[in-house]
Amino acid sequence: LGNFSGRTRSAVSVREGQGVVLMCSPPLHSPEIIYSWVFNEFPSFVAEDSRRFISQETGNLYISKVQTSDVGSYICLVKNTVTNARVLSPPTPLTLRNDGVMGEYEPKIEVHFPYTVTAARGTTVKMECFALGNPVPTISWRKVNGHNPSKARLRKSQAVLEIPNVQLEDAGMYECKAENSRGRNVFRGQLQVYTYPHWVEKLNDTQLDSGDQLRWECKATGKPRPTYRWLKNGVPLWPQSRIEMANGVLMIHSVNVSDAGMYQCLAENKYGTIYASAELKILASAPTFPLNQMRKTIIITKGQEVVIECKPQASPKPAITWKKGDKTLRESKRVTILPHGSLRILNASKSDEGRYLCQGVNVFGSAEIIASVSVKEPTRIELTPKKIELTVGESIVLSCKALHDSTLDVTFYWTLNGQPIDFEKEGGHFESIKAQASSADLMIRNILLMHAGRYGCRVQTAADTVSDETELLVRGPPGPPGVVIVEEITDITATLSWSPGADNHSPISLYNLQARSPFSLGWQTVKTVPDVISGDMESAMAVELNPWVEYEFRVVATNKIGTGDPSVPSRVIRTNEAVPKTPPANVSGRSGRRHELVIAWEPVSEEFQNGEGFGYIVAFRPNGTRGWKEKMVTSSDASKFIYRDESVPPLTPFEVKVGVYNNKGDGPFSPIVVICSAEGEPTAAPIDVKATSLSVSEILVAWKHIKESLGRPQGFEVGYWKDMEQEEAAEKVKTEGNESSILLTGLEGNTLYHLTVRAYNAAGYGPPSTAVRAATKKSPPSQAPSNIMWIQDGSHVSLGWEPVRPLANESDVMGYKVLFRQEGQSNSQVIETQKTSAVVLLPDVGVYIIEVCAVSEGGDGTASPQIRVPSFSGGKVTSAQSTLHVLSTSSSSVTLLLALMVPSASW
Repeated sequence: LGNFSGRTRSAVSVREGQGVVLMCSPPLHSPEIIYSWVFNEFPSFVAEDSRRFISQETGNLYISKVQTSDVGSYICLVKNTVTNARVLSPPTPLTLRNDGVMGEYEPKIEVHFPYTVTAARGTTVKMECFALGNPVPTISWRKVNGHNPSKARLRKSQAVLEIPNVQLEDAGMYECKAENSRGRNVFRGQLQVYTYPHWVEKLNDTQLDSGDQLRWECKATGKPRPTYRWLKNGVPLWPQSRIEMANGVLMIHSVNVSDAGMYQCLAENKYGTIYASAELKILASAPTFPLNQMRKTIIITKGQEVVIECKPQASPKPAITWKKGDKTLRESKRVTILPHGSLRILNASKSDEGRYLCQGVNVFGSAEIIASVSVKEPTRIELTPKKIELTVGESIVLSCKALHDSTLDVTFYWTLNGQPIDFEKEGGHFESIKAQASSADLMIRNILLMHAGRYGCRVQTAADTVSDETELLVRGPPGPPGVVIVEEITDITATLSWSPGADNHSPISLYNLQARSPFSLGWQTVKTVPDVISGDMESAMAVELNPWVEYEFRVVATNKIGTGDPSVPSRVIRTNEAVPKTPPANVSGRSGRRHELVIAWEPVSEEFQNGEGFGYIVAFRPNGTRGWKEKMVTSSDASKFIYRDESVPPLTPFEVKVGVYNNKGDGPFSPIVVICSAEGEPTAAPIDVKATSLSVSEILVAWKHIKESLGRPQGFEVGYWKDMEQEEAAEKVKTEGNESSILLTGLEGNTLYHLTVRAYNAAGYGPPSTAVRAATKKSPPSQAPSNIMWIQDGSHVSLGWEPVRPLANESDVMGYKVLFRQEGQSNSQVIETQKTSAVVLLPDVGVYIIEVCAVSEGGDGTASPQIRVPSFSGGKVTSAQSTLHVLSTSSSSVTLLLALMVPSASW
C-alpha cells in the first residue's frame, strides 16, 4: 500500500441542496483495499445513509444533497485487506457558496455497476448504484424479465445489491432506479455468471494387446463450454493416420509399443484449465501358461462333460492347436475347441482317455501344456431309510452306501437342509459313524423339533460327486398359538380369540386358557366356557374373573405328544367394575382409651375391591339394642375404626359388623361379633415401693399393686432421676405383665436417685407412687492386691498379699476373693476370705491361673496380676516343690507375709 500524494487538495464549494462528489484518488496498492472517510478529524468517520455513500469501487464519497452540517474537512482513509496497513489522504475542504440555495432537481446516477458484470459461480456479487438529487432520491432494484434472487440482500440504504453464492440462474439484466419527486433515472447492466471447467468423465489407465484399438473419452462441463486438447508424455498430440481426436475423444487404431506412455486430456475455457491423466500400456509377449495349468491329470466318470483349460497369457492373442497323443485333434459334435482355447469333451467314454497337448503360438514365440484324462465308472449312492417319521426324544440311524470305482477313494459328507452338519456344535445329538470303506452312518440321538428336514449324504471321489437325500419328519408338542386378542370384556368374563400354531405333525387335541394378574402367583389356568376347548376352536370365554383387575391372557395347545409352549401374552386389560362381594375378615376389638370402642379388621385385598372408590361401612350398636349406628371409612387400606363416646362406660359390650362399598354400590357385611369398649386407665398408684442399692451401678426397685375391676394394668413404668435433677428429666423403664420388681442397671456410682412407679395399659397411665430414694454404692477399690507370695505343697498352694487400702471415694474393703481356674477353662472357682491369706487346693493335674481381688459394697475391686501354678500328682513333695515364690515384693514384706501364711513350727 503506497502513500497518497502530498499535494494540497483544493476546496470544493457548492450551494446548499446541491449534490457533490469528493474524489479519493487512492495510491498504488495490491491486493484490494477498503475505503472510508474521516470528517474533520480522526476517528470521526462519515456515516453512510440514504444521503451519503462511499463507493468501494472508486473510493469516492457521494453526497446526494449537501446540508450546512456537511461543511468541513474530508479525508479519505484506505486500508490494505491483507496487511491492515492504513494511509490517509490530504484533506479536502467542503464549503457552501453564498449565492443562494439549490432548487429541486431530478436524480442523476453518479455511480453504477459496469454494463457487463462477470462473476464466477459460487462467489458473492456486489453491484453499486447511487444518485445525486434534491430531494434525496430513493434507490430500487429489479431483475429485468425475472424476479430478484430470494437470497439477494440490499445494503447501504439500498445503494448496493448483494447476491451471495451466485449461480447460473442468477445471470441476466439488472436495473437500478433512482427516483424522487422531480423525476427518475435508470441504469441497466448485464450480470454474466461463468463456471470453471469441471470433469464429468475422466480417463482410466488402460492395458491393450498390440494391434488392438484404443478409445478414450473425457467430458467436462463449464461456461463457456470448454474445449479439449491432448498431450502425450507432456507433448501436444496431433491427429495422424492412426490417431483421431474430436470433442474430447481420442482414438488410436492398431496400437503398437510406440503408443505406450502417459496421456493427458486438457479441458479449458477462458477462466481455467483442468487436467485428466492416464497411462497406456501395450502388451507384447510370447505365450506362457500359469502353473495351475501345467501338467495336470483329470479324472472323470463315463458320460460326464470335461473341459481341459488352455488359456495362455500372450500378446497378441496366440493361435491354439490341440493334439491327442501325437495326432492333431479333430473337432466333432462331442469334442470342440472353445473360443478362448480350452477343449470341451461331452459324454466322455473310455475312448477319451489319453494324453492331450495344447499349444499356443504368436509372433513372439510358443508354449504348450499337457493334460492326462482318465475315465472311470460313475459312483452310485444309496441312502436309507427314505422317509422317516419320529417323535421328539427318539433316535435313528441313517445309512449311506456308495458303489464306486475300486481305484478311487471315497469321502462322505452329511448335510441338513443343504448346510453341512457341525458335529461339534450340535450338543451331542449327531454322530458320524464310518462303518466300512464304502459306507457311513449318521446317528441322531434324542431328536428335537429343530432336527426335522432334508438330510443329505454326499459322496465325493477324485472323479465325481454324488448325493442323495431323505426326509425326516419330527412329531412333537404343538408350537405356540398366535396372538391372543381380547374380543370382549365384562366384570367377570373375557372373550378371547387366537390363531392356531404349528401342530408339529400331531393334531391339536385341546387348548388351555391361562391368566396372570398382579395378585396371582404367575400364570394360572382359568375356568372357561366351554369347559373343554377342543383343538379345532379358536375362541373361548374366560369366566369367574375378579372385577376391576388387570389381566393378561395366554393360550397353551396340547396334542397326544404333549403340551407345547404358550402363546405370547395378550395386552393387559382390566375387567369392568362391580359391586364388592367380599367383606373384611377377622373383625375384632383392640385396646383403646377410656370411652373408646376400637374396631379392627383385615383390609380387603385390592383384588377383591371390584372398583374405584372402595371403602368400609362400620356398623355397631350396644348389645341388646335395635338401631345400628353406621360410619363410613373411605380409605381402602384402613384396618381400624375408633368410636369415642364419653357416655360409654368401660367394657360395654357392642354388636359390630363391617361392610364394604365402592362406586358401584354397597356390598355385604361381615358376620356380627361382640366387642367391648375399652377399659379405663389404671386409677391406683402402686404401694409399698422400696428401692435397695445393690452395687455401684444397680438399684433393685419393688412394689405392690392394688387390684382394680376396671383399668387393669398391662405393666409398670419406673421413673428415676438424680438428686440434683428435676423430675421432668427422669429416665423411664417399663415392665410387662404382673411383675412387681425391676433391677435398674447402668447407674452412676455413689449417687442419690429418686424413684417413682406407676401402672399403665392401652388406655393410658395411672398415677405415680410417692417418690422413694436410694443411693448407689461407692465404687469398688481401684487398687489390686499387691506383693503376692505363695508356697506350693503338693496340690496345696498357700497365698499371702498386702491389704488393699481404698481411696476416699471408694467402698471399704469387706474381704477378698481368690479366683482360680485350670488353664484353658473359662469358669473360675472362688474362695472368699476376710484375711490377707488363703490356702487353695488344686484338685487336678495341670497348670492353674490364680487371681486375687478385694470385695466391697460397691462390688469387686481390681484383680491382681495372674499367677501360673503347676499342680503335681503324688503324695510326697520334693524340695523343688516347696519353693517360696514372690510376685513384686520387698524383703520386709516377705517376712510379714510368711508370718501370716505359715505356722511358727514350720520355720
